[in-house]
Formats: sequence, C-alpha cells, structure tokens
Amino acid sequence: MLAGNKTGRWLILLIFMTIGVCRGQQAGSQAGAVDYTSKVPKYSFANTLEEQEAQLKTNPLLVRFAGSRRKLAGDKYRPIYHYVNPENTLNDPNGLCYWKGRWHLFYQAYPPEDPRQHWGHAVSPDLIHWRDLPYAIYPNPERAVFSGSTFVEENRVIAMYHGPMAGNMVATSSDPLLLNWEKVSGKPVIPLTDATGLPLPYSVFDPCIWKKDSVYYSLSAGRVAEGPGGKQVRANFLFRSKDLANWQYLHEFVKDDRFTLVGDDGACPYFWPIGNRYILPFFSHMSGGQYLLGDYDKQKDQFIVSNHGKFNFGAASPSGVHAPSATPDGKGGVIILFNMNPGKPTKGWNQIMTLPRRLTLAGKDELQIEPAGEIESLRYNHQHLDAMKLPANKEIVLKSMQGNAMEIVAEIDTGSAPMIELNVLRSPGREEYTRIAFFRERGFSQGRSYAAGPGAPQARGSLVTLETSYSSVLPDVRSRAPETAPVFLLPGEPLKLRIFIDKSVVEVFVNGKQCLGARVYPGRDDSIGVSLRSQGADATLKSMDAWQMKSIYEGDAKQ
Repeated sequence: MLAGNKTGRWLILLIFMTIGVCRGQQAGSQAGAVDYTSKVPKYSFANTLEEQEAQLKTNPLLVRFAGSRRKLAGDKYRPIYHYVNPENTLNDPNGLCYWKGRWHLFYQAYPPEDPRQHWGHAVSPDLIHWRDLPYAIYPNPERAVFSGSTFVEENRVIAMYHGPMAGNMVATSSDPLLLNWEKVSGKPVIPLTDATGLPLPYSVFDPCIWKKDSVYYSLSAGRVAEGPGGKQVRANFLFRSKDLANWQYLHEFVKDDRFTLVGDDGACPYFWPIGNRYILPFFSHMSGGQYLLGDYDKQKDQFIVSNHGKFNFGAASPSGVHAPSATPDGKGGVIILFNMNPGKPTKGWNQIMTLPRRLTLAGKDELQIEPAGEIESLRYNHQHLDAMKLPANKEIVLKSMQGNAMEIVAEIDTGSAPMIELNVLRSPGREEYTRIAFFRERGFSQGRSYAAGPGAPQARGSLVTLETSYSSVLPDVRSRAPETAPVFLLPGEPLKLRIFIDKSVVEVFVNGKQCLGARVYPGRDDSIGVSLRSQGADATLKSMDAWQMKSIYEGDAKQ
C-alpha cells in the first residue's frame, strides 16, 4: 500500500534521512543464516606482477579453462574474436575498468561445480585480445554475485555489486592484476532490510559507484509506482558514503525522464561523464538496453535528463543485446560492451560479449558510436572493390568476398533509391541470408512546428534494419523480429557501413552514429556469401573492403 502512496512514501523517506540511515551496521536477516561458501577452488596471489604471472602459469583454474577452450573451439557457432567465457554459461558483463595499463572485464560466470553467479575475469591490453584470469569475486555471505560496477582510484579498484539474500556489497583490490579481493566489512553495506522494520523507500539491486568531493556515491536499481495510474516506472536511488561501509540514502536520482516507458526498470546502471555532459546507460528487463543523456546538478545531486536512446531495438531475448558494462576511456568518451543472448542451444556455453564500443558526444544531445580497441589488428586477406553501379532491382552477388568471420567496410551513394540492401552469410541459392537494409528518410520526422505553419519542411531521419528472419533453416533456432534503428544522415551524406561477422553474431555500425547487433545460426556450411541490392532506383557503391579476421585466442599478443 505504501509503495503506491506518494505522501506516505516521502514521509518514510524523511524519517530515514533524519536518522541518517547508516548502512552496513546490520546485514539483512536473510544473510548469515545460510553458509553460501563456494565449492569453486579459490587461490591467493602475490602482490607483484612478476610473481603473479609465475603463479598463473600453473594455476589449476587456468589449466582447466585452457582445456575447456580447446574442447569448445570446434563448435561452429562459437565466435573467434568476440569474447566468450572459457567454461559453462555466462550472463551480464560487470565492472569494466582500466587499471595499471590493462583493461579488465568482469562478468557473471557459472562455474560447473557450483553454478551460482561468481564474477568471472578477463584482462586485455587493447580491448580486443582477452586473456582469462581466475574467478575474481566469490559468494558468501551473499547467495551469489550479481551485477555491479567498479571505480578506479589511484591505489585500488572498488567493486560494488548486488548480493542476493544480502544486499549491495563492496569489495576492493589493489594488486597488479586484480586477483585478490577483500569484501568491505564482510557483509552487505546496503542491506535488503533495515533495523527499523519499516518498508524501505528504495530498492536494493544492481549498484554503480563514483566519487565527488571525497565522498562516494552509488545508485541502486529499481522502479517506483509513480507512473500513470500508479504503474511502475524506472528509478535509480542515490546513496552516499565517506568510508564505503556506511551509506546514507538521499533520494531518487533522475529528474525529467519523460523518455523511458511505463514498466521499465533501471537495472545495471552506470553513471559517467561524457564530453561536457553525463550519460546513464542501463538495462530494462522489459525493453532492453538504453541510455539517458543530460547534466549532473552537483549541488542537488540530481541527473537532469535531456535525451535518450537505445542499444537494442527489440526484446533482449532471443538473440539480442542484453546488459551493459561501461567505463570512461580517459579521453572524454565512454567504453561500453554488452552480453548477447542465445537463440539456439549450444552445448557447454551460451552467451557472448559484443565488441567494445566507444561512445562520444557529438553536439549537445547526439552520441557517436564506433568500434573500440585495436580491432584492425585482427585483419588479414584484404579484398577491395572499386566504385561500381548498383542497377535498380538487381541483386549483385560479390563472389570474391566470402566468410563467416570477417569485417566489411562499405560506402554507398544511395542516390534516390528508397532502399539499399546488403546481405551477409548468404547461401548460393539464398536459402539462408542475414539482411542489412537502409531506408533513407523513412524514419520519424522532427514533428510539426505549429509556429512555422503546416507547410514548413520537416527533417526526417532514416532507418537501418538488421533482419535475421532468414539467417537459418534449422528448426531449433528461435526467430527474432528485425532490429530497426533510427539514424540521421545529412542530405547527400553517403551510407557508411562497418559490419562484423563472427560465426554466430553480426554487428553493424552505421556512419559512426548507430549500432545494431544480433545472434545468427546459419545451418548450411555454404552460407558465407555477400550481396548488394538497390531497390527502385540505381545507386553507386563507392568502395568496399573486406578482411578475414583472426582468432583472439591464438598467437602471442603481449598481455
């Protein structure tokens, strides 16, 4: 009843703010009653890089991981240059960060001998070549280690994450490879329950963490019943702390969000500066990965939203983009990646990670999005096509360009053609194909300007579609509706596509302004072709380049 009563809710909030609500003084009543110690072997490591590397050479977990990778490498749908965990299944990426010259990726892993969520761990010098490390954070007193983020300080890395049956947890590490983690206070710092016995005016779920004026701040994910008719809407609750162990609840953090949908929630939040503004990527269990863009009012500790966008353009499952993990790149941008859900059973593994993406600010309310890291280092066997006419209504099969682990870069003058189509993973008889289609100025307009009158011109965006409906003839592949995303191209601006194909995933970057991704599972071994089509009118292919791509699990990249 109180959850739907705004006056009662804020009365409770006032009580909590008055008494300070010091978190970390009491673990939730659910925690501590059960021993959640993991069955996975856990190892302690030295505090110098040289000693750690020596220990890792014979570490039993890494030996096991290597054997598992060799066993799974023969699966025709297992990507070779997108990160996939070494054993069993995975879920959300967590705590992406840069520490002592290396990128660290954590993720929800499910070790085979104890398939509760632990934080898996991988490290990379370039965001592309990833090396497995032992499991990082183990459950207990929490039942499992759910999603969260990291914050990098000069002398340590702080992880804040959700522990089911306990609350939000904090752990720290300061060694060179972030192998040893210690939990602050050994109990939840924001428990699921409180000593007062009153209903909490906030949710305790996926947290993120940052620092302002020597004080730590955290968001906790959730919803509030303040939408139309008392319906649930997205919320992120703000806390602060001076010592990481004791946290005070402040208020709901986001202001002026008229963008997200009734029913959305604010899971897996990350709050970072981007350019001269701030971005809040998050995941809605209803409608998928999104972001809010706006300004951080540091006096009132509120996020004032001015724009919004999506990272997937349909349901997260099957075969879609899922939860984000994000971190500043140190150059004004944000590095972000996602896990991707499966659309077909695969023995011994399921989900994968997208390629890392770099988000930058282009104007007040517009994001640019490009592949991040040294992806070009994987290229080999370059093929090039010069300019050529694309005659109307004729599919042109590019017989010299084939592959199921490749990158394609194409620039097309669309002319007056209403639709341009580029097919990949195409079988010779077109029984299977994955379709990328561009519709110039077929998206939404900017809306009517009543002051300018009914005849005023209205700029219209374009649309790009990634359609996987015909990607597979196999009966156990779950169909996915086409991903269709908006993209705004200036008049006369050519279409620029950068397409990454990797066994069971296709990602498409469009003019540095948009990205779409989906899982695919061609059933035929000959579904490796590429074709182009201009519908309704002629167009011009200005250039096309293609490369085969190396595996990131081979070679001796220095890490």
